[in-house]
Amino acid sequence: MKNLILEKTDQVRWYTNMRDVFEAANIAPQDYDWYVSDIETNWKPPGFKLDDQWFTGDELAGFLLANEIQFIWAVFSAVPKGLRPITTPAPCVEDNPRYWDGTEPGPQLEGALFEIACWDSSGTILINLPAQAIDSFVTRYPGAKPLAAARS
Repeated sequence: MKNLILEKTDQVRWYTNMRDVFEAANIAPQDYDWYVSDIETNWKPPGFKLDDQWFTGDELAGFLLANEIQFIWAVFSAVPKGLRPITTPAPCVEDNPRYWDGTEPGPQLEGALFEIACWDSSGTILINLPAQAIDSFVTRYPGAKPLAAARS
């Protein structure tokens, strides 16, 4: 499995809690830099912008640890530390047909290793995660299925 979706299950407390997603996939946010785009959340913590933005891995890990936040819409693009590619166009989730067009999409951001998309607070889409992360996620959430199976 290259790409997964977790939706329509009671295995999660609530979808798109990125702290839980990283834990389930056994991904340390500190190992990457992150571009987070197309952001809508259930609340806006003080000092947090809903604009597309860069986080170091340490910043993202600290933010998620300090805030119980649900991302309704967002794309988390993981890049090697220190890489800051051009972000135009910014990765998007809500209007992105690539998730459903019958192909196996890769990360939208040039140079990204993988991406995690928060889909309308009702699903989590994992694109191009490392095999061990996929295995860990599926072990934690056996209801995760290949993204291709979710296409209509």
